[in-house]
Amino acid sequence: MGVPSFHPTVSVASEPADILGLVLFEEDVPHLDEPAFAALDRALRGFLRQSLLDERFRGKSGQSVVVPTNGALPARRIAVLGGGPRARFLPPDAQHLGAKLARLSSSVGARTLAVAIAHGLAVTDEPAWLEALVRGATLGLYRFDKYLGEEKREAGTLETIRLQTSDHLASDTATRAVARGARVAAAIARARDLVNEPAGVLTPTRLAERATEGATTVGLQAIVLGPEECRARGMGLFLAVSQGSAEPPRFIHLSWRPPNPLARVVLVGKGVTFDSGGLSLKTNDGMMGMKADMAGAAAVLAAMTVIAEENLPVEVHALAACTENMPSGTAYKLGDVIRSMAGKTVEINNTDAEGRLTLADALTYGLALHPDAILDFATLTGACIVALGPHTAGVMSNNDDLAHRWLGAARTAGEDMWRLPLPPRLMEQLKSDIADMRNTGDRAGGALTAGHFLKEFVGKTPWVHVDLAGPSTADKEWGIFGKGGTGFAVATIVEYLRSFTNV
Repeated sequence: MGVPSFHPTVSVASEPADILGLVLFEEDVPHLDEPAFAALDRALRGFLRQSLLDERFRGKSGQSVVVPTNGALPARRIAVLGGGPRARFLPPDAQHLGAKLARLSSSVGARTLAVAIAHGLAVTDEPAWLEALVRGATLGLYRFDKYLGEEKREAGTLETIRLQTSDHLASDTATRAVARGARVAAAIARARDLVNEPAGVLTPTRLAERATEGATTVGLQAIVLGPEECRARGMGLFLAVSQGSAEPPRFIHLSWRPPNPLARVVLVGKGVTFDSGGLSLKTNDGMMGMKADMAGAAAVLAAMTVIAEENLPVEVHALAACTENMPSGTAYKLGDVIRSMAGKTVEINNTDAEGRLTLADALTYGLALHPDAILDFATLTGACIVALGPHTAGVMSNNDDLAHRWLGAARTAGEDMWRLPLPPRLMEQLKSDIADMRNTGDRAGGALTAGHFLKEFVGKTPWVHVDLAGPSTADKEWGIFGKGGTGFAVATIVEYLRSFTNV
């Protein structure tokens, strides 16, 4: 991914650029007297205003108009983007505007982009929208094209982005915000790369190698357990899922241990690098996207780099039980009873509900680290997509304070999440006649019974479960998202851990 350099500056309209980007809100359009716009329009002798009128520009989110300046301004073109209602525009929304401006600039071969923020945009939290703008512009240029021929690759042209800041924002504060946005964008891009890799390339072994490459250079500790080491720890559920595959499983443990930490947090990511469904075999269509069944692991592993780079005063452990789920003569079977690392026995009534099995043993491993909070991330159920749609993650928790804090971090990061309940009566669906529990309940409420299953393995430790089956991938371009892996949850993980301090 070609990443442009970012330069915050008080004035951008007076400097040369291939494109000058301007945001107008719906309230600005009726009179078009917003100061930054009015100054540009005077220089163009009213041509900018007339172009917006001709294109029926209303300032609505998603609208854009590009106008040539014909030498009347230092910028060669002006791109006017709609911001929607000003009152509803929050700092995270700037990331989608940044992505659109970056894509638009690159599509016309621009090398320099200047972004002039309309009056009033930075009133509430200028560093936050500046950070979001950088994150969005970087991710808007993301492409996973390593397997395309040279003739099909889109060569990125954008080299420099200048960002207008208010004259009261300290330069070091602006620089810091830019750096924060760039770090998170790079981590999201790493997560996307992992999700987008074919499953034949990103095996559990290779995922472990990718996760640990460079870990020590940023101060992370890395441990990778093989099947015998996992067996010695009693990880029966994790190993049962892996036994149908020719690829050996890997259990990844990355840790960040600063001196005198303010808290200890464990992050667990589902790491099924390909899910065929096992003997409960998926259909061809159902299997097509299953290289992305390790998106939870990708998110937690990628976020660890930012945690170390920002030297956050929180001890953090990222865990991923990585395996394939395949059918073969050695695969685990329907009706099997398997003992978990926690000692609970589980009757298997669906081998395609494998993610919760791997997570259960990973959660038990995580509890041995005595965390203040444990959070898991998984492409766990299609039922969650049915409930919330493809863009929103479902959140379940045993602790209201932790859930509130987590959802607050999601709002700050601009990632859509919604808390779901865990009705006690649904636990009845997991009852087994021959084991402590079954691994699935009925179809109705499938996301919730999956949450209940995991809840049985966390005890009283504050816990959050994030089912990101929907937003982990995208089937079309929108905002900061392109087709394929999205890197969803990385930004929220970072915001949640930043919330422990005033970093």
